Amino acid sequence: MWKGRVGNVLAGMEAAFVDVGLSKSGFLHVDEVVALGVPKHKRQIAELLKKGDEVMVQATKDPMGTKGCRLTMQLSLAGRFVVYVPYGDGVGVSRRLLDDERKRLRKICGALPLEGGLIVRTAAAGASAEDIQRDYQALRMLWQALPQRADQVKAPDLLYSEADVSLKVIRDLLNHGVDEVIVDQPEPHERILNFLRRTSPTMASRVRLYEGDQPLLVAFGAEKAIRSTLDRRAPLPSGGYLIIDDTEAMTVIDVNSGGNVGRGGNRLEDTATKTNLEAAEEVVRQLRLRDIGGIVVIDFIDMADAKNRRAVKGALEAALERDRTRTFVADISPLGLVEMTRQNISDGPREVMTETCDRCQGFGFVLSEETVMIDACRAVARAAAQESGDTVHVRVNQRVFDLLDDDGGARRQEVEEYVGKSIKLEVDRKLEDGEVRVAKASAT
Repeated sequence: MWKGRVGNVLAGMEAAFVDVGLSKSGFLHVDEVVALGVPKHKRQIAELLKKGDEVMVQATKDPMGTKGCRLTMQLSLAGRFVVYVPYGDGVGVSRRLLDDERKRLRKICGALPLEGGLIVRTAAAGASAEDIQRDYQALRMLWQALPQRADQVKAPDLLYSEADVSLKVIRDLLNHGVDEVIVDQPEPHERILNFLRRTSPTMASRVRLYEGDQPLLVAFGAEKAIRSTLDRRAPLPSGGYLIIDDTEAMTVIDVNSGGNVGRGGNRLEDTATKTNLEAAEEVVRQLRLRDIGGIVVIDFIDMADAKNRRAVKGALEAALERDRTRTFVADISPLGLVEMTRQNISDGPREVMTETCDRCQGFGFVLSEETVMIDACRAVARAAAQESGDTVHVRVNQRVFDLLDDDGGARRQEVEEYVGKSIKLEVDRKLEDGEVRVAKASAT
């Protein structure tokens, strides 16, 4: 959470850019301008904000590529069991909980002296009234301190940052469905235990310190899983596989049967359906592992039976229900494609773990030797034709030099015959494949 300063106000986009102290200003849409006294309907950004205004904002989406973070003034503070929304109202309960549990938790929250809104998290399943009340009171005290701090600092400045990653993971993911939490360092292990002793004492016994010989991520296969997120190909249990390609506009996933040819007597339809059902589970797993967001198009193997198509889509939706990230699945298109969207809030492992290749510039391919040689011959010929004298000294990179000098310099001799001049090649390792520079030219 930051105290930011409004930069540009763009009436045409109904948005403003806010400086929060990062390398890029954050983007604040008019719908996210929420605070006490701000009207909720018929609003225009120019009526609410002007350049130089100081506002309290929070990021809802990390900076990605050339874009800054997405901001909101609908501030929220997350606890172990509830999320406190100071400018909100009412009580919302996670839809992932069973109806009876949702009613119980709503009744508990209804008895609290609420000032603002409250969202009950999935982790609150089984929590007592005392647990909920303690969590809410801690968040209320935190909120009371933040405006006071905002008055004391000069924008842009950070007002509040959530707990470190280990505590955030425990807060967001640890529930009664988790059997064990394994930590490989004493300090975060102790921090987690202290946090749970305050918020969920019964869960503290599920946390243990790892003391094995192998690194934790290697011992449990996490390192291998992380590396696998950079592969285009993801295997399926029965021998099929997925091909996952990222583009600027969307992610495209192709399902292939591969070695899954079925057993004797199996129909092609049965084999395709089995592969597609496995793919539905694996697609969701890969979406989570790779943190893929935006538009996703899945090309399942064609199935003639409408019942099988519905089963595959149902398996995909069932797997997505376990995904904490918001998703939407559209109907199967006339071409047999499943289209879906997944909320994109941060860079995935591909963006974090890789950098743009100097050779291909991110396109994923380089020019063939034949293409490079043809381009080099043309570039050398153009350079030689523009120089006076019978001999021209041309600088090229090592790859082009080797190509032109191969087979006794046959390609270079062809260029010499074409321009009617002698060409002397020199290596300049700073040049790219297509770059050619004339070093000197002299008459003989």
